[in-house]
Amino acid sequence: MKQDAIIEELHQIREDYARKFNFDTNAICKDIQEKQAASGREIVSFSPRKPMQQHSPRRQRGKAQ
Repeated sequence: MKQDAIIEELHQIREDYARKFNFDTNAICKDIQEKQAASGREIVSFSPRKPMQQHSPRRQRGKAQ
């Protein structure tokens, strides 16, 4: 597969950012939330959607099962 320079650069940026927090996902999330709060932008949150109801397969009438 061909190497894409842009993708490689993005991977490097992500790796450097994670290394800055010793790959601690809690610390990374805290940093992102602090940046988000400091941005002054409105934070929008949507209520969770209800899952779609799945129907069971229909049985054909008159056939023994």
